[in-house]
Amino acid sequence: MLSSSSSRPLRIFDSNSSSTHYYNYYYNHNNAAIFNLRWKLSKKAVTSSSVGSNVQQPLFTDHQTGSSLIHITTTFNARQTHLKSLLKEQPPQMSTTNASFNTSPGHISPLGVSEAQNGINFALFSQHATSVTLCLSLPESGKLGSLEGGMIELSLDPSVNKTGDIWHICVQDLPRSNVLYGYRIDGPQEWRQGHRFDKSIVLIDPYAKLVEGRRVFGDSSQKMSKFLGTYDFDVTPFDWGQNYKLPNIPEKDLVVYEMNVRAFTNDESTKLGPDVRGSYLGLIEKIPHLVELGVNAVELLPVFEFDEFEFQRRPNPRDHMINTWGYSTINFFAPMSRYASGGGGSQNASREFKEMVKALHGAGIEVILDVVYNHTNEADDKYPYTTSFRGIDNKTYYMLDLNNNAQLLNFSGCGNTFNCNHPVVMELILDSLRHWVVEYHVDGFRFDLASVLCRGTDGSPLSAPPLISAIAKDSTLSRCKIIAEPWDCGGLYLVGGFPNWDRWGEWNGKYRDDMRRFIKGDSGMKGSFATRVSGSADLYCVNNRKPYHGVNFIIAHDGFTLYDLVSYNFKHNDANGEGGNDGSNDNLSWNCGFEGETDDGHIKALRSRQMKNFHLALMTSQGVPMMLMGDEYAHTRYGNNNSYGHDTSINNFLWDRLDAHKNGHFRFFSQVIKYRQTRQVFRHENFLGKSDVTWHENNWDNPDSKFLAFTLHDSNGGDIYLAFNAHDYHVKVSVPSPPQNKRWFRVVDTNLESPNDIIPEGVAWQDSAYNVAPYSSLLLEAKI
Repeated sequence: MLSSSSSRPLRIFDSNSSSTHYYNYYYNHNNAAIFNLRWKLSKKAVTSSSVGSNVQQPLFTDHQTGSSLIHITTTFNARQTHLKSLLKEQPPQMSTTNASFNTSPGHISPLGVSEAQNGINFALFSQHATSVTLCLSLPESGKLGSLEGGMIELSLDPSVNKTGDIWHICVQDLPRSNVLYGYRIDGPQEWRQGHRFDKSIVLIDPYAKLVEGRRVFGDSSQKMSKFLGTYDFDVTPFDWGQNYKLPNIPEKDLVVYEMNVRAFTNDESTKLGPDVRGSYLGLIEKIPHLVELGVNAVELLPVFEFDEFEFQRRPNPRDHMINTWGYSTINFFAPMSRYASGGGGSQNASREFKEMVKALHGAGIEVILDVVYNHTNEADDKYPYTTSFRGIDNKTYYMLDLNNNAQLLNFSGCGNTFNCNHPVVMELILDSLRHWVVEYHVDGFRFDLASVLCRGTDGSPLSAPPLISAIAKDSTLSRCKIIAEPWDCGGLYLVGGFPNWDRWGEWNGKYRDDMRRFIKGDSGMKGSFATRVSGSADLYCVNNRKPYHGVNFIIAHDGFTLYDLVSYNFKHNDANGEGGNDGSNDNLSWNCGFEGETDDGHIKALRSRQMKNFHLALMTSQGVPMMLMGDEYAHTRYGNNNSYGHDTSINNFLWDRLDAHKNGHFRFFSQVIKYRQTRQVFRHENFLGKSDVTWHENNWDNPDSKFLAFTLHDSNGGDIYLAFNAHDYHVKVSVPSPPQNKRWFRVVDTNLESPNDIIPEGVAWQDSAYNVAPYSSLLLEAKI
């Protein structure tokens, strides 16, 4: 413990000069650091001739005694750092800053920023750091976007401000909002031991609940802007409403719509104002479309803070691209600030995200977040983009190959791999998930490259990963859907074998592949097709797992759109700048006879049938169906199967094209979804038994047979007969007798033109046979 006469330095740092200025402050008789700084700094742009001309005389005063402790005159060698140089890296303007606050040792918990009885508490984990400095930028006008405050740096004394591996300090008299903060951290420089400390960088607090940077998405004038944490303890608690309730939709009843917040309303065809397009509020305006389509859950591509300009920070083949998908997380607690309307910043982003969730819930639609805990934005060791974890404690936060110069292991394909099963990292991930459930009311999570979360700290696969178990058993997360993408870029393919504790669902990659192959007419796929449409019991019928633990999909954000799946045999990724080396080469697609766009009416009709075949198969399969935004109007990316870096019509939802397809393609997609929602035979709680399905098939072993028909039995006699013909010729099939006192009604024939391709109430069918057209499918329903 320090005596009352002990002192330690406060550092005021000027990033625009080589000078760092130290002042002593004193401890009171209770050994709490009482520091009172009253200073007024006039800052102006400085040329080389004016360096050293700005003289200031701060007065340090003990306000408990009223006595002057030290009176110092100092020369500042250059202008003081302020927000514009922090965030915009532009020349500063004239401004004046007043600051007055005390500090005390603070508390170790909670991590991040919190309100304490005597101030604002800052707590940060770093096991290997030797010095930690809290950096603060104070508000000038009460609005973050107008800050002109100088950067104040408080060096934390490890003998006072460190407990275990937690560094902490409480700062009194700080504003309760609109303060930017970060940390400078130093430590061992032994690269081969896994350390990457660099005290020249101001780092983002991993537990920052809000992150501030550039305000407008894709604003190239702010391309190199920095990111800092901020907080808002003045905010009025969000009003969720008296009649608000969570949808709590059973998993078996979900129909998931994978979508990108920005791309959904970014195009001018939305007819929304420019301040609303591409925002959380923009999505609210288009909820009626989701309701009309019939989906009841949205799976949002990443909405955690990310830097869309990360590809443009250095010359490289991708430096023309803007990251629009967001799979490059900066912080796991902060909503993407540039999805706020009108460049409103992080505080508005937080509020508007809640408004979006509330509105979706009000429409009966759940919100599932696509979360990326397998890696961060900080890239690799060759071209690091250090913003947080790497500079705070690289050896803790990332998997390293200690036998190879402590290089970052790369099971994510993005240069680094988050060390998910390290106890500290695991707790951060759990805290992040709980935050999104408690603060933002989200309903579930889809975990990107979730096999990474099944690796130990050395990268080896674990049979019972602690993080996966903890997520499954966490009480706060108990109401949430938890879905794994059960593979990673290191070859750990866990479809059907993902550690699950009977809680985890999975993206069923085998469903995607088998359905694509059967529908396009590959040989020998009939048995696999039957297995997939009936719920993939070969994968999930173990312990207490259910059909809904498989998320069925044919199309997802990465890969071809549904239209491109039936229009391209090969990827066309030249616009990505990597010479066509990116994206999958094995898409299991078929262009129906011509590569790309064509005016051939026969090919266009065949493509339309194939898209309808895929959609019908998806929506009549046991398990949870997921479709991709834009497939309801046949969106094309013109063969680009890896379009993550295009903030253009390649990714944007095109509302004028939706209008053009409203009475045809869209109508079919919407009606099939709604039909599924009203028929229990497609949404079984358990796997199908012999009394649930009859397979009209005695030719299973013939690899050349590409036709399958079956009947799903309903306990009330509302049987459903389905037939899928992947041959290039007609198949005349005998239709089984309907249940007693019922007759068959044709609901779907994908060979027919709209509106006859689907008639939900059905058209009576009297014949005992049906001539199923090439590449088409049929649905009959037994009714009175």
